[in-house]
Amino acid sequence: MPRRSDALDRATPEAIAAAALRLLDEAGPAALSFRALAEALEVSHATVQRRCTDLAGLLDLCTDHLAARLPEVPAGTGWAEAAEIRFGALYRLLAAHPGLLALRGARPWLGRNLLARLVEPAIADALAAGMTATGAMTAYRRLYLFTLGSAAFVDHRDPAAATDASRAALAALDPAAFPALAGHVAALLPPLTDHEVYYGGLRQLIAAHDPAARP
Repeated sequence: MPRRSDALDRATPEAIAAAALRLLDEAGPAALSFRALAEALEVSHATVQRRCTDLAGLLDLCTDHLAARLPEVPAGTGWAEAAEIRFGALYRLLAAHPGLLALRGARPWLGRNLLARLVEPAIADALAAGMTATGAMTAYRRLYLFTLGSAAFVDHRDPAAATDASRAALAALDPAAFPALAGHVAALLPPLTDHEVYYGGLRQLIAAHDPAARP
């Protein structure tokens, strides 16, 4: 039987994903490379590449690694409550890793863990609640896009920096050309980084699709 490589034992998919997320969180998207990961894991560049082939494969490892942390909602939970639990958890995961979001861009999130922890149970619960398959996917898609966009819009790990950047941009506006923006800077800034903007919007979307709320 061929002997397993010690390097491959160290560079497991889980170890690679965890190291990549640390690099992204601590140094930003520009710091992520196979060479940097190889140094962090004390393996060769080729070993890391053998595990994930290319950047797209590496990002898939990272997103599926995170998706494994999504909660399993107890059976019998109402559709609306289950949807808030699942998508709220997804929002918190994504908002905690803005570097990963920046690199993923428009790539689909279709790893096994995401499908098993979010997509499949969300669709199954919607069908059990009385939605059609088309209605279930429509509700899921709206909740997913709203969650992804809300997490990606601002670096929630550093709300002060996001607020300062927005304040500087608004302060540079000509009040004559932009009276609404330039005239209400203090009131416009807090909602930019307020998580309740997301949670309130999430509940509104859920209520709009909730079969239990219909006559």
